[in-house]
Amino acid sequence: MAVLIHLPNSTPTLGSHASHIAIPKSVLRPSMTVSKFQPLRHLSHHLRRRSLAVSASAVRQDTTLWTPTPLLQISPAAESLFNITIDVSESPELAASYTKAGQYLQLRLQDSDSKPSFLAIASAPSLAASKGVFEFLVKSVAGSTAELLCGLNKGDLVELTLAMGKGFDIDQISPPENYQTVLIFATGSGISPIRSLIEEGLSANVRSDVRLYYGARNLDRMAYQDKFKEWKSSGVDIVPVLSQPDDSWTGERGYVQAAFTRERGNYVPQSTGAVLCGQKQMAEEVTAVLVADGVSTDKILKNF
Repeated sequence: MAVLIHLPNSTPTLGSHASHIAIPKSVLRPSMTVSKFQPLRHLSHHLRRRSLAVSASAVRQDTTLWTPTPLLQISPAAESLFNITIDVSESPELAASYTKAGQYLQLRLQDSDSKPSFLAIASAPSLAASKGVFEFLVKSVAGSTAELLCGLNKGDLVELTLAMGKGFDIDQISPPENYQTVLIFATGSGISPIRSLIEEGLSANVRSDVRLYYGARNLDRMAYQDKFKEWKSSGVDIVPVLSQPDDSWTGERGYVQAAFTRERGNYVPQSTGAVLCGQKQMAEEVTAVLVADGVSTDKILKNF
């Protein structure tokens, strides 16, 4: 003799077409009831919850606002480094989101499976407001989104997010008369947000000692050399430091942290601010030297 048990239809993945199952009575124990099939319903409920969670996660990821913008110019800046200029004049909200030197954004390519890249904005916020452009210094790394970006042409579209990040909080080392010394450290493409800071203005002309220690492997890899004269005229003393220079180089050799330790001279730590951007090791070692000298940690500015 068999007992006929009616089961509600389940999800298609669990088999939804069998609505009746005949089970021999001899197989059933007295305590066996339809509740034995509860695990199936629990599994179905778990799968539905997981599906909803995945869908919710996808919705959260899609909330990022991406704005299509055209490339205006791509030109070499140094070995493996490129100047990228992007037109944001038709996107006033995007231009207005950039308010502090040191901020960054995400960039992604259209019709590409490449991942978005985080890029610090190299131009000053005032340039976005007056001319409607963002400028970037991009290092081309094989196989990266940056490499694809550097291979695009004028007029090609890329997508940008709004500017983000706290930038360099210059208020921490203001007013200038109270912080007469500002020590700036940058390595490689880390010079990008430093450029925005210098060109936006940090009152270098009314401070007595503003120095930029800028490190690169050699002169071929040092971007913005054409801007050094302009920066110096604004009150910034530039100290290039090369880790692998040729024999004709007579300037500082090694790494910026070592160059600063050798040549830091006399400064008053209590009236000194610092700005750092570049390699992690450099930032950590410079910070250690400054703090040991008596510079307050809240006067050592970073853009992240």
